[in-house]
Formats: sequence, structure tokens, C-alpha cells
Amino acid sequence: MSKLLIRALDTHDMLQLEAAIDLVENAFADPVRYSRERIMREMLLEDPPFYRQFFVAIKDGKVAGVGGVKAADWATKTHLLYLSAVAPEMRGQGIARALLAARIEWLNKRFGSGRVLVSTSRTKRFRELGFVEIRGSKIDGRILMRYQLRKRQKAGA
Repeated sequence: MSKLLIRALDTHDMLQLEAAIDLVENAFADPVRYSRERIMREMLLEDPPFYRQFFVAIKDGKVAGVGGVKAADWATKTHLLYLSAVAPEMRGQGIARALLAARIEWLNKRFGSGRVLVSTSRTKRFRELGFVEIRGSKIDGRILMRYQLRKRQKAGA
């Protein structure tokens, strides 16, 4: 079994970028809300201070999963997980969990404090990493969940 590699999406690698866009477009299968053009804009947009960062899971040399995180432009120290997808033939191998953990680790290292929001119908993996459900948030089978980033204590502090 090959090793899973999680890394930041290289938007200059056209093959990786196209594979990530294809994966998200096919996973959401909603051309009105998730058009190829919108997904591409999201992955390529640079708009400081409202960052966007995508991560890819590479297995057997192919993009097996993708997941994004971005700053909420409407709330300070609030980050959103979005446009997450795993290739159908790769599901059930922990790829979604690995992408989730990588994004949380990246947020903790980069920001150290704040909150992370995600809308999901699959709450188990999020609960396992410390997300909590926001009561009364269920809409169309999706639940809004929150995670609190924590500043890490420095050794010897």
C-alpha cells in the first residue's frame, strides 16, 4: 500500500491544479453552484488579508483528495473549511481525515487562535478532532460545526 502525502496545492503545477479542480467539480456535481470557473477562481485567488489555502492528498502519484480553508471576510479570527472532496475510488482510506488534520495543523501553526467553521453531513471525523456541533444549525441535512484553535505553550514556558 502506498504512502499518503498531504501538501499545499501547487497552483503552478497545471496537472495537479486540473486534477484538484476535476475532483471537486465531480464530487459536488452542481454546475450552478460549483462551476468549474468558480472552483478555479477559489483555488487561484490571492486576496490578502483574506487568504485561501488548498491542500491535496497524493496517493500513487495521483490527486486523491483536496480540501480548502479560507478566512471568513465577515468575522475576525474565523476560518472556514470548504470545497473538500475525495475521489470515489479512494474513499474509506482516511484521506478526508488526513486532509482535515493537515488544515487544522496549518491553521494552528499560522494563526494559533480563532475558530474554524465547517458545514457537514458527516460529523464523526470532525468530532474526533474536537469539533462541536452548533445547536439548531441543521439545514438540509448539513450541520454547522465549530473548532477552537489553541495557542500552544512554548517549551519551558
